[in-house]
Amino acid sequence: MKISIFGVGAWATAISLLLHENGHQVSMWSKFEQEAQLLIASRKNPLLDGIEIPEDIYITTDFDAVTRGAEAVIMAVPSYAVRETADMLKGRISNECIAICMSKGIEKDSSALFTDILKKSLGADAKIASVSGPTHAEEVARKIPTGCVAASEDIAVAERVQDILFNDYFRVYTTTDVVGVELGAALKNVIALCAGICDGLGFGDNTMAMLMTRGLAEMAELCVRMGGKKETLAGLAGLGDLIVTCMSRHSRNRRAGILMGKGMSASEAMREVGAVVEGYYAAKAAKQLSESLNVDMPICCEAYKVMYEDKDPRIAMKELMTREKKSEDGAGEERWMD
Repeated sequence: MKISIFGVGAWATAISLLLHENGHQVSMWSKFEQEAQLLIASRKNPLLDGIEIPEDIYITTDFDAVTRGAEAVIMAVPSYAVRETADMLKGRISNECIAICMSKGIEKDSSALFTDILKKSLGADAKIASVSGPTHAEEVARKIPTGCVAASEDIAVAERVQDILFNDYFRVYTTTDVVGVELGAALKNVIALCAGICDGLGFGDNTMAMLMTRGLAEMAELCVRMGGKKETLAGLAGLGDLIVTCMSRHSRNRRAGILMGKGMSASEAMREVGAVVEGYYAAKAAKQLSESLNVDMPICCEAYKVMYEDKDPRIAMKELMTREKKSEDGAGEERWMD
C-alpha cells in the first residue's frame, strides 16, 4: 500500500519504520523545510538514538505529493496541529483512502476528539480509524514487542488497519469504541503529568498506586458519559497506556511533571523537556468536559489548576486527600468495573 504519514517526530518516524518493515510504500510529510532536510540528509531522527531511516522512505514538505494516490494516511502530528492538517486533507484523498489518527490528545479549545475533527474535514462517509495503546516510539522503533488497539465505528475499517500495522513485534487488537480509545489516549497524559509531580514532590509507591487507580476511574466515568465503553478503559488503550505513561522514563508527560514537582512552572518544565507535552493541552480539555458534562474529575481539575493557575501542587494534593469521604463502591455514582 501507498501510505503517507503526517508528522516527522519520534512517533511518526517509528510508525514509518514499522510500515516499511511490513512492505508498504511509505512517505513522511513535514510542514517545515529545515526539519525535512535534516532528516533527508542524516537519515536519522534525533529523538530516536541510533535508529536509521531507510533511504526509500520518502520525506518531503510537498503535501500534494504525499496525498496523491495514497491508500492510507496517518495523522501523527502534535495535538495542536491536528485540525490544520485535517483541513489540508479536504478534497485530496479518495473515498477509499483510510485516514488513521495516531495522534494522542483532545483539542484544547474545543475539547473535540480527533476522529470527529477528521470526520468534519473528510465527510461522514470517510473511512476513519484511531490507534492507541502503550506505544512508546523509542521501543517500537527498536522492535520491542508492543500491543495497541485500532478503533473505528466500522469494524471492517478497524480490521483493515489491523492488517496494515500487524507484525511479529506489533500486535493490534480491534474495537468499535472510538470514544473510549481516544479518551484513554488523551486523559492518561494528564494523570502521567500528575504522576511526575508526585515523583518530584518525593511521594512514594502508595501515592502512585492511588493516583493511577483513581485517575483511571475518572477517565472511565467521562468515557461512559460521552458514549464510550467502560471496558475499553480496562484494556490497552486505557489501563495499558496509563501504566506505561505514568511509569516510563520515555514519558515526556512524566518528565515534565517531575520538574513541576521540583518547583518549575508548567511553561518552564515544557521548555526543559524540549518536546510537546500533550498532558498540558489535555488538562484544559478535561476540565472543560468535566464541567460541561457534570462529571466529577477532581484529579484532572486539580492538574489544570496547577498547570494553568500556578497552584502549589502540595496544596492540590492536600485538598484531594481531604475531599468528602466516599465509598469505592461508587454510592450515588455509576460503578465502572461492575
